[in-house]
Amino acid sequence: TLRGNILPVGGIKEKVLAAKRAGIKTVLLPKRNLKDMDDIPHEAKAKLRIVLIDSIDEAIREALQPQAREAVGAGV
Repeated sequence: TLRGNILPVGGIKEKVLAAKRAGIKTVLLPKRNLKDMDDIPHEAKAKLRIVLIDSIDEAIREALQPQAREAVGAGV
């Protein structure tokens, strides 16, 4: 939103499985989609780091952490 709140989205299971197939290690999801976590297969949850966020500030903090940059590579 304009105030920086993160709204829920649809298709969480499909989005998370696509991220796993693409080799992504960390997925940021809206906290309001917590109920959709039950739909994600256990093996996908075990291989991914899923972070639930409420605000854009949390998303930025998570994206700019040093370990996040190292996982992407030296070109960042």
